[in-house]
Amino acid sequence: MEKADPNRRPLTSRNTQWAKIAARLALRLGLTPNRISLLSIVFAGLGAACFAFVPRANNNTARVLLFIGAAAGIQFRLLCNMLDGMVAIEGGLRTKTGELYNEFPDRFADALIIVGAGYASSWMRYSAELGWLAAILAVLTAYNRALGVVAGASQQFCGPMAKPHRMATLTAASLLSVIEVLAGWPLRLVPLALVLIAIGCVVTMIRRTQRIVRELNSK
Repeated sequence: MEKADPNRRPLTSRNTQWAKIAARLALRLGLTPNRISLLSIVFAGLGAACFAFVPRANNNTARVLLFIGAAAGIQFRLLCNMLDGMVAIEGGLRTKTGELYNEFPDRFADALIIVGAGYASSWMRYSAELGWLAAILAVLTAYNRALGVVAGASQQFCGPMAKPHRMATLTAASLLSVIEVLAGWPLRLVPLALVLIAIGCVVTMIRRTQRIVRELNSK
């Protein structure tokens, strides 16, 4: 069982057998933690591209494949986010620049996926702008957490729209959009997911700030 680390995002998936096998495979392939972190941007970009090309697809088969591709891009991005830490810590490959590579690519990956989702549907008039807004708010939740650490508080990973929650929401919306496509319904789910993410990010920042303030005041 993984030893709890307050500075590391708690993920139960790290303790699964498949995750450990994946980490060992990454080590055998010679993938360093920093390269895995950068690879997450590639998968995020592919997911974002799938979202953005949905309105340009000229048939339902293509739309279905694009939504599945978007969901896959999100999940592979999350896999990279998990493996980089596992390879670094469990694999004994921590570096002085590891924290930088762990955090900075994450912000790009988040923004790419969420902005891309804003272009997946024209059902909502300002869907693209909503995607940009949700992406900015997502980045601000990470800034909120980092600012708390700089001020002397512990890492705050609470939600309701921390990174795993945002990505789970968009993954579910992507896969359920397949039903919308096949049924001939308007593509409502991805824009609605962005509304949920935007509101959730605001609530997340409020909750994290409250926890940070309480912790600092108690010292």
